[in-house]
Amino acid sequence: MQAIGFTKHLPITNEESLMAFNLPSPKPKPHDLCVQVTAVSVNPVDVGVRKGGRGQSKTPRILGWDAVGIVTGIGNAVTLFKPGDRVFYVGDFKRPGSNSEYQLVDERIVAKAPQNLTDAQAAAMPLTALTAWEALFEKLHIDFEDRTTNHDQTILIINGAGGVGSIATQLAHLAGLHVIATASRPETQKWALAHGADQVVNHHQSLIEQAHALGYQTVDYILELNNIDQHWESMARLIKPNGRIASITENHRPVDLQKLTKKRVEFAWEWVFSKTYYQTTDLASQGIILGQIATLLEQNKLQSTLTKCLSPISAANLRQAHQLVETNQMIGKVVVAN
Repeated sequence: MQAIGFTKHLPITNEESLMAFNLPSPKPKPHDLCVQVTAVSVNPVDVGVRKGGRGQSKTPRILGWDAVGIVTGIGNAVTLFKPGDRVFYVGDFKRPGSNSEYQLVDERIVAKAPQNLTDAQAAAMPLTALTAWEALFEKLHIDFEDRTTNHDQTILIINGAGGVGSIATQLAHLAGLHVIATASRPETQKWALAHGADQVVNHHQSLIEQAHALGYQTVDYILELNNIDQHWESMARLIKPNGRIASITENHRPVDLQKLTKKRVEFAWEWVFSKTYYQTTDLASQGIILGQIATLLEQNKLQSTLTKCLSPISAANLRQAHQLVETNQMIGKVVVAN
């Protein structure tokens, strides 16, 4: 089969930064699906893994953590899917990614793709939707069904127009929360308001002053999706006593948790690959969550965040998609589809 990957960490303008390779077709393990990939999305994690690191690997590293495709084979312990099923999923950080003709993926982290979306529209969703869902409903402990309680609570979503933010604003709105999102440009502010935000503030200006100007001395929840080092002081001051903060971005200097002590604030990290990376007992929750996401998409309660599609899946088009993500100016998601 053909796959697209790299052996050296190179600038994306170098044609060897992502190249096509011929690799053996994979054979499913007991719980594996073999999926013929028809569409993939490019996320910041793809760029980070490709750019980060040193040296040269003997075997190509295959990226890709968003996929839609057709099940062509199954392992002998598979019970949830059959050949011919159209599925979507994030995948496993430790296994070869979706930038390949065929990919193996554990059935427990897979769901049937939304029937009302094209392959490209569906491929834009898994990683960002799963991250947003886990952050909101597992780490911040918001009850998605308790709209009565949520109606009186406010969440600040930092980088509300980004990939995860564009889904988090929608989900938080559906859960009944009052959503304040950050966005810095007129076009991203408009995007955030169109995707569930009730109000928008600029994360390049004082979040504290802007929240106070809106009438909020504190907020019940904060979801940090952009730069935890930059925003930590503001978050510590804006969070309500007994409030909760979750972050998906890594800190580059120590996080001063003492700033949360007197308020009894809970802080949590979210990394969407944790369950598969450590093979946790709740690993199968990811397939269940994606099934719920698919239902919300089919009911038109969630919108796909696809804004750019390149075709077909090739090294050149994946390099172009990486370049778009590297600008940090993307609104929505870029997908490469056959």
